[in-house]
Amino acid sequence: MLMQPSPQDVRRFFCGAYQRWRDNAPQDALQTMAALWIADHPEYHAELADLPGALARIGQADEGRQNPFLHLAMHLSISEQCSIDQPRGIRQAVELLAARRAGGLHEAHHVAMDHLGRMVWEAQRAGRAPDGAAYVEAVQRAATQD
Repeated sequence: MLMQPSPQDVRRFFCGAYQRWRDNAPQDALQTMAALWIADHPEYHAELADLPGALARIGQADEGRQNPFLHLAMHLSISEQCSIDQPRGIRQAVELLAARRAGGLHEAHHVAMDHLGRMVWEAQRAGRAPDGAAYVEAVQRAATQD
């Protein structure tokens, strides 16, 4: 079943995960995974600490700034993809990329994000299903380039 959380749901989830991580409160598996990426992005902590502000900013342009909720959601998506190797081959491609990049897994995720975003954009533009094989091939190419 495909889950399609609303922008409000996404912001509530990440703000809640941040609060639970900050308070050292019990977390479920998804919150724990999110907390690992939240810890790697201290530049987002102030925004994650302000749920009312985050909800109020839905739909507003970020003026040249990355959307922290989209960014963290992409980290989470790639982590999940790698955990189940779906699309097939993504785990190996991201692991190879992480081994070859100075920034390790974090940098590998950022490279994979570019390709994931492009795959989704192309699918939406063409009105077709995302091409997982092309996405994996793009990440593999990035991993094997010097």
